[in-house]
Order: sequence, then structure tokens, then C-alpha cells
Amino acid sequence: MIEHLWLMPLGFAAGLLGSMTGLGGGIITVPVMIFFGFPHVLAASNSLFATLSNAVASTLSYTRQRRIEYRLGLKLGLMSVPGTVVGAMATTDVAPALFLFLFGMVLAISAAYLLMKGRLLKLHGRPHEHVPDRFSGLMLLFVMAASFFAGLTSSFFGIGGGIVFVPLMVVGLGMTMRRAAPTSQMILMFASTSGLLVHGMLGNPDLFQALLLAAGTFAGGLAGARMSMEIRERHLRLLAFGVIAATAVKFFYDSIAVVVGSET
Repeated sequence: MIEHLWLMPLGFAAGLLGSMTGLGGGIITVPVMIFFGFPHVLAASNSLFATLSNAVASTLSYTRQRRIEYRLGLKLGLMSVPGTVVGAMATTDVAPALFLFLFGMVLAISAAYLLMKGRLLKLHGRPHEHVPDRFSGLMLLFVMAASFFAGLTSSFFGIGGGIVFVPLMVVGLGMTMRRAAPTSQMILMFASTSGLLVHGMLGNPDLFQALLLAAGTFAGGLAGARMSMEIRERHLRLLAFGVIAATAVKFFYDSIAVVVGSET
């Protein structure tokens, strides 16, 4: 029991970063747990507890700051649910080497997003504080497909779907980052809850380990939401970029090593 207490500070650090960027803390917790020998299914399912806890804490804080688009968050959150079911069921069937490679791809995309976010904001021109209540036919199909994919990656990797939802809202819908990151945390409550239910029915998570992570991420989520109003975002993004990019490289290396080792 004592040997797993380090999961609480890990959760706090992940919650802090996840809340401030809107990406969710799973991009930190899953790689660290896998590095310390956790099977990928256990790491992903445990991380969803942390993602949900982080999302709840962040949403509570951002609600008081009035920075959430509730109608949009509800729509995207419900659209992500079918994808979370598929993703949770697929996690148990994928080979460890493939999981590492795919997660490395997700981390690489996350790192690229953090590095290029300033330029992405300019692609849409001047951002909007609010978005329309209804989408056009083509945009609706695009949003539905993106939400399904975000839900799938959320429960498959245990990271939440923020890596899809935040760029979708900023670049695709023209929202400000000030509102997109908080709204993403509300969406992640739906995505992580549905994925967690499926993982739980499959018996994947370790409840004690997951609760330690969740306790840390809840505190980190509260702190991150407050700090997001004060800290220089550029410094945070550069730090996160370095950590995530290095982790992506390691995952690519490990996936190749597993394949080579199995062939020899």
C-alpha cells in the first residue's frame, strides 16, 4: 500500500498541467506508470479515474470563473460517449508494442500542438468568445467525427480527449483559448465517465491505485484552474513540450525494442 503513495504527487502534477492546458493529465500519468512497469491496460484504466477527478475539479473552478461554454460542452461530451465505449473495449485486445507506438504518436501530436498553438490561433483570425448554438450540416458531421475519435482515444489511452477537443474548438470553431480549455474539462467529464464504466465492467483498473491518482489530480486541477489566470502560458507550454516530446521518443524506441525482442 505504501509503495504506491507516489501516485498522489504524480496525480497532482498531472492535474496541474492538465487543467491549465485543457489536455487532461493522462499524457503525464500513463507514460510514468508504464515507465514503472504498469501493464498498459492497467495504466490506461487507472488514468481515467485521474482524468475524471481532474475534470471535475477544473470544471468546478472554471464554473466560478464563468469561462465554460455549457451548451457546446454538453453536445461534444455526449457525442464522445460512443467512441469511449469502443476505445475501452479495444484497449484489452491491443498488443503492448502497438499501444506504445500509438501512444507515442498521440504524445507527438500533443507536443506539436503545444509548440504551434500560438500560430494555430492565428489561422482562424480573431477568435470568438462564444460559438453558435447550431452547426451547419458539414460542420456538424466534422464535429461528430472528431468527438467520436476524441472519445475513442480518451478511453483507449486513458488520457481524456482534450488533445482533440481543444484544437477543434480553437481552430475549427474559432473560440478563445481562455474558454476552450475550461470547456474541454467539462467535456472530459462525460468522456472519462463513460470510458471508466466500461473499463470497470471489464475489471481493468486497480481501485486503490486509481483513488490515489484521483486524489492528487483533484487537488492539481483546483490549483491549475487558479494558476491559469496568472502564469505565463508560453513558459508552461515550452516545459510541457519538452517533457511530452522526450516521452514520445522513448515510447517509439520501446515499441521497436519490444518488436525486435519478440522476433529474436
